[in-house]
Amino acid sequence: MQRIDATFDEGSFQELDIELRSLNPLDFPEYGEKLRAAEDKTGLCDSMVSGVARLTGYPVSVAVADFGFMGGSMGAVAGEKVARTLERAADQRIPAIIFCASGGARMQEGLLSLMQMAKTTAAVERCRRAGAPYFAVFTDPTMAGVLASYASVADVILSEPKALIGFAGARVSKQAGVSKVPDDFQTAEFVLSHGMIDRIVPRKEMRTTLATLARHFAAPVPAMSPVI
Repeated sequence: MQRIDATFDEGSFQELDIELRSLNPLDFPEYGEKLRAAEDKTGLCDSMVSGVARLTGYPVSVAVADFGFMGGSMGAVAGEKVARTLERAADQRIPAIIFCASGGARMQEGLLSLMQMAKTTAAVERCRRAGAPYFAVFTDPTMAGVLASYASVADVILSEPKALIGFAGARVSKQAGVSKVPDDFQTAEFVLSHGMIDRIVPRKEMRTTLATLARHFAAPVPAMSPVI
């Protein structure tokens, strides 16, 4: 909520999808208790908060991940909130802005969690066909299934400085025998230099940068003068 307050116009954010709650479809041991503990700790119903807001007057569809809720992991509810955020943008032809933060898919939901990768990516394509711009902001960390789905297919990808960005973490890479990597491997600076993201933006500049993007993409295309 602090990020929402710092980014969008004061009092403009309206939270939606609050009726969605994670269940335990696989009867995974202790999952229900972990969900309740995460709810008590964060005051949230899942790892993603979604809704609509205004950014310097422009309407936007918004989703913001909270790493404090089970590592920002993406289960069925988080994936549904992301998909709805993108679909609202497509329906209303307004920009979608998603702040990403995750350790990946939520293992306690098994295949249902992995399915969110395909669902959210399909929602991005719906935005693209509708002409609604989608901006993703990578925060620390943005990893695994989130990076491999909706996070990496935005029209514009921003990142906060020094954010951890990658698919598999350092421990998994080491187990796989990957030993020779640059010192800045899997950082925002590394992936920027390799063309994976568009720009690194300090947090104090994020609001103005996103506002500029919203204004640019929302502006009507001027009619071309006839050639004489």
